[in-house]
Amino acid sequence: MDVIVNAWYRGSPWLRLLLPLSWLFRHLAARRRDAYQNGEKPVYRAPVPVIVVGNITVGGAGKTPVVAWLVGFLREQGYRPGVISRGYGGTAPKYPWVVYSDTPAELAGDEPVMLVRRMGCPLVVDPVRGNAAKCLLREADCDVIVCDDGMQHYALARDIEIAVLDGARGLGNGYCLPAGPLREPPERLGEVDLVVVNGDPQVPVPAPFHVMQLAPGKLVELHDGRQLALDAWSGAKRVHGVAGIGNPERFFQALERLGFEVVRHPFPDHHAYAAADFRFEEDLPVVMTEKDAVKCRGFARPGFWYLPVDADLGEGFAAALRERLQALRECPSGD
Repeated sequence: MDVIVNAWYRGSPWLRLLLPLSWLFRHLAARRRDAYQNGEKPVYRAPVPVIVVGNITVGGAGKTPVVAWLVGFLREQGYRPGVISRGYGGTAPKYPWVVYSDTPAELAGDEPVMLVRRMGCPLVVDPVRGNAAKCLLREADCDVIVCDDGMQHYALARDIEIAVLDGARGLGNGYCLPAGPLREPPERLGEVDLVVVNGDPQVPVPAPFHVMQLAPGKLVELHDGRQLALDAWSGAKRVHGVAGIGNPERFFQALERLGFEVVRHPFPDHHAYAAADFRFEEDLPVVMTEKDAVKCRGFARPGFWYLPVDADLGEGFAAALRERLQALRECPSGD
């Protein structure tokens, strides 16, 4: 998989051999979307506003920090938000599945568990997002739903769409699967309400956008939960960096900007960690992402740390979102 992902973002010419399959994928994706929009397939509309956060590329782009920011922002605006998610990587015994702070990541998925632990928000996972929304509204007093990674789940009606792009990778070679990383063509970005670029864009973005910067918080030791300010780190600056996210290099570079010398250990996105994954030759501190940490608590030992990050989306994004929320108050969907 790494070979083809690298080829997508490096523009390898041999991928053109797959273009007929990409055209077929694009055609089928458009037909599927039209079937929902034209009423040929059923669509569930929740009785409260639904904000969908997603992307049009395969792999992680930084959606989870956006979702966490939205939960905090909506609370500041007087809303009672809840979150629904597919629960990617989880194997819950049944769906829908309500996620709590002590829910194992292997049941609900790493990102849902991380969101609940960090934000304390009600959250339900179900591959069928409409069923997750119904369960959330039964179980919690929510007046707005944030759908994590549901851009292409057209069986759920949405009131606001937010697309997230990786600023370093962008849209890759611009082709749909399998010749490129796109789930939908680039012009889809022109139809969403807001586009967020994770980090300063290093490639062209075919739509107006807002830049998201990720601000590091205090380091947290998995073994005992103690927190440590970055400037209070007194040990060796050489560390094992561990990241099982869509773009691990982004995390490693962030650690280096903070002054660490990083021995890189990239893992696949949503990797299911085991203690054996951490049998490194050098005896060094381990620093991982917050998403990785929720899967490593059971075998963490002293010297295992994670670095949480907070999204900074800027006042322009906040103002644009407030404007759209106000429009929904004045003219709710379906009226």
